[in-house]
Amino acid sequence: MTFDKKAFRHALGAFPTGVAVITASGGGEHIGITVNSFGSVSLEPPLVMWCIDKKSDRYHIFTKAPAFTISILGTKHEAVSSRLAKQGEHRLDGIELMGTELGPPALADSLSVFECERFAVHEAGDHAILIGHVLRFHCHEAGPPLVFFGGRYGALAG
Repeated sequence: MTFDKKAFRHALGAFPTGVAVITASGGGEHIGITVNSFGSVSLEPPLVMWCIDKKSDRYHIFTKAPAFTISILGTKHEAVSSRLAKQGEHRLDGIELMGTELGPPALADSLSVFECERFAVHEAGDHAILIGHVLRFHCHEAGPPLVFFGGRYGALAG
């Protein structure tokens, strides 16, 4: 029996997730990537995690970056999310950003921001799990979160 990867991916798509943009500094510039694999790990110490595909053209920059910033996206960020989800589209040009104490910027109008030092990187099949130690966080705006479900963007019903 062969494992049907397409069917597996479809089954995973039945689980709605939030969407975040992770930013880091590398190669003399700030870069970003869209993820829907963000989650909390621990309250003491405050740890969060996200995953990156080993085939990503940004893999080596993110797994070696000493710090990264996580911006939680609202529904108004769908275009930014789509852009940074593509291979080769990692520059933050034209996106409204705000500075952070660690260096990698955050999306200026995101729902919340987590500034993290790299805590650990774990190999996990065709991905790596990056764990960040949260040094600072900010809740910026109230609003509907951007949700990914069934291979499409959406919003929560209010």
